[in-house]
Amino acid sequence: MSDTSGRAAPPAEELERAFFGRRKGKRLRGQQERRLAELLPALRIDLPPDDRPLDPRTLFPAMAAPPEALWLEIGFGGGEHLAAQAAAQPTVGIIGAEPFVNGVVKLLAAIEAQGLRNVRIRDADVTALLARLPDACLDRVYLLYPDPWPKRRQRKRRFVSDASLAEIGRVLKDGGLFRFASDIDDYAGWTLVRAARCPDLTWTARGAQDWTQPFPGWPGTRYEAKALEAGRRPTYLEFARHPR
Repeated sequence: MSDTSGRAAPPAEELERAFFGRRKGKRLRGQQERRLAELLPALRIDLPPDDRPLDPRTLFPAMAAPPEALWLEIGFGGGEHLAAQAAAQPTVGIIGAEPFVNGVVKLLAAIEAQGLRNVRIRDADVTALLARLPDACLDRVYLLYPDPWPKRRQRKRRFVSDASLAEIGRVLKDGGLFRFASDIDDYAGWTLVRAARCPDLTWTARGAQDWTQPFPGWPGTRYEAKALEAGRRPTYLEFARHPR
């Protein structure tokens, strides 16, 4: 992977250190520890050795039939959006990437309670996973309320960059969607600027309601509820992948 200047991108390990903060918060309780030990190993996505690509269609053997579509949620937080989508779309295989352990155990609780069979988890930063996915393999990618890294010196740690959008454009199928939500106006503007110079993506908005109203079928998130309670107005951006 390289950025638009032609320079090689930083190693995946360096990018992982850059894009997120803590890996663990409050101490886990008994049931959380049990789910982490018993449920996660069967759902965890491990990358193939020797830099071989990963075919995401092979990741869902528990589904009754091969997935009709494949979605990726980058940084799923507490997993409430991912779990709601998985329950509403049982024929869609959904990959969730989240390095924060406390968020992973919340999603595992929902998977167990609802008997979800169409979810797989990458409990590490998504960068290395994206690099292993083949071209045009995903139907949808979500990035919802990512850490805004608001200080100027921190902004290089934001997930959205020319390089990351190029990767998202690469793995999306023609017409596939990248959906981004944030309650930080500066990050929404930051994303629009970088998406505008990404040759693979087109902003789908036709009017203000298209970026001020949630996406169709939107279940909401806990972070969004806190933002609204604090008086911050979220922005919802959708981009489509150009035909190749």
